[in-house]
Amino acid sequence: MTNQDLVAEALLKRPKRTPRGGWRRGLHRATGGVVNLGDSTNEQRNRALAARIEQPIRNDYRVALLSLKGGVGKTTVTVGLGATFASLRGDCVVAVDANPDFGTLAQRVPLQTNSTVRDLIAARPDIKSYSDVRVHTSQSSSRLEVLASEQDPAISEAFSEADYRQVIDILQVYYNIILTDCGTGIMHSAMNGVLDLANSLVLVSSPAIDGARSAAATLDWLQLHGYGHLVERTVVVISAARPGSSVIDMDALVDYFMRRCRAVEVIPFDEHLAEGSVMDLELMRPATRRAFMELAAMVADDFADAVGRHAVSEWH
Repeated sequence: MTNQDLVAEALLKRPKRTPRGGWRRGLHRATGGVVNLGDSTNEQRNRALAARIEQPIRNDYRVALLSLKGGVGKTTVTVGLGATFASLRGDCVVAVDANPDFGTLAQRVPLQTNSTVRDLIAARPDIKSYSDVRVHTSQSSSRLEVLASEQDPAISEAFSEADYRQVIDILQVYYNIILTDCGTGIMHSAMNGVLDLANSLVLVSSPAIDGARSAAATLDWLQLHGYGHLVERTVVVISAARPGSSVIDMDALVDYFMRRCRAVEVIPFDEHLAEGSVMDLELMRPATRRAFMELAAMVADDFADAVGRHAVSEWH
């Protein structure tokens, strides 16, 4: 029986338990005692989360956001995570659309340019400063910048591992945090570069059997293809795309991923996110903003350990 089958069986057959207050408790494995969830006020908890998010980064830190199944909210999570980092940190944060199939990342921020990853690569010989890169990105009210994917199908299919490495080689000079919104497949060319250059992964799933099985399959593939070190540093996000309670056992789902990955966060359903349009942190429900802060803090907990792991120049 595969890991995916075990996930499905556990979620379908595990008896329901009486809900325990604040089931998001315990989803952080490595808070280091910074957050006291006992008697802390919301303000104290927010300050503690912000302190973790604002940790200094030496050089740059790269996060790849993955999902094998479409429609689970990967692009939404990319923008929410990036916007949270950009709004709380003083450095530069950029999200790259590496989806070869008409990625929609650029549609989630106000459009300021028609430039794409392809235009940035073409301009590389003339890039001498941050402002030379900035003309190719669109920026949200949170200060998150987005680099769009190519929308011409003939060209987008040609976006290769070498192209992706060129993009990161440019961006890592000017941005401290680089998020990559990947396509739904693992086998397309650029993914080799994405996984090789990533410091950590965010794996997005839905609170449903098919989404959980796809996420488990992704972890299996990564483990079998030499990326076990990334599985250990993966944060799993369970993103609710529909209102109402899930019919599956959420405790079982969280427990399964906690046994395999570093941390788990649940993003609740939010009407603003469901619009599928330009995202604004201020228009999200407080619980949704808090969830993205928790996610950003979980990712930031790995900043210090990432020092010296790898650099773009290591590839030949």
